[in-house]
Formats: sequence, C-alpha cells, structure tokens
Amino acid sequence: MIPIPQYPIYSATIDRFGGEKVGYFLDEKSGWGMNLEELERSLADAKSKGINVNSFVLINPGNPTGQVLTREAIRDIVKFCSKHGLVLLADEVYQDNVYDENAEFYSCKKAAHDTGLDKTDALELVSFHSTSKGLFGE
Repeated sequence: MIPIPQYPIYSATIDRFGGEKVGYFLDEKSGWGMNLEELERSLADAKSKGINVNSFVLINPGNPTGQVLTREAIRDIVKFCSKHGLVLLADEVYQDNVYDENAEFYSCKKAAHDTGLDKTDALELVSFHSTSKGLFGE
C-alpha cells in the first residue's frame, strides 16, 4: 500500500518488479492526514480484486506534502499493519525537517513501543533514515 500523493520512487519500484500498487488517499482538507477508514477501504478493495497486500509505505514527514502525522495517526498505522500482517516500511527520512512549530515528529518505532507491539513481535517494521533507498541501475 502506498500513499497518494507520494514520492514516486515507490510506485516506480513496484512497477519495476511487477507488483500491484494499492493506493490509500491522504486527506488534503485535514492537512494531508490519514484515517483508518480509508486504510481499511483501500485494503478491502485490493483484496476483493485478488491482490495479496504484504506491505504498507508510510512517508512521515510527508513528501511531497510536508505533513507531520499526529501520534494518534502513527499509533493507528502500527496497529493497522499489525492487525493485517503488513510489513511497515516507514520512510522517516525527513524527521529532522519539521517546520511547523505545532507539529512534532513521532517515529513508528516509538509508536510500536508505546502500543506494546514491539514486545510481542506483532509488527514487522523497516525504518528508513537515509537519502538512499537502494536504487538499481544508473
């Protein structure tokens, strides 16, 4: 599952390796936030089409939107991924680039800890904090 809008490396990589893109829409009216209803809708729609969804991409802070998700939203996402057995690919590259004084970066690892998911091995989490995402080719 990938956010819409999103940094295009994810959709390009999925295409390159013959996967199926399953988009979930960010809500522009709420500052590009996300909600569980949209995530559940997107996942159910994909499953109804026979798509085996195995992972979830989260870009926080967002690129290209710049949004910083709330603690509640991040906790909801780690619980959603755990519930559905999705590997959480947390693109947290821009965690030091928070310019809204009312926003605070909250990592997926911290959310997993705070919800107890790290103690039960109920969540597979890969967190990116690098400018490289292992691109192939030139």
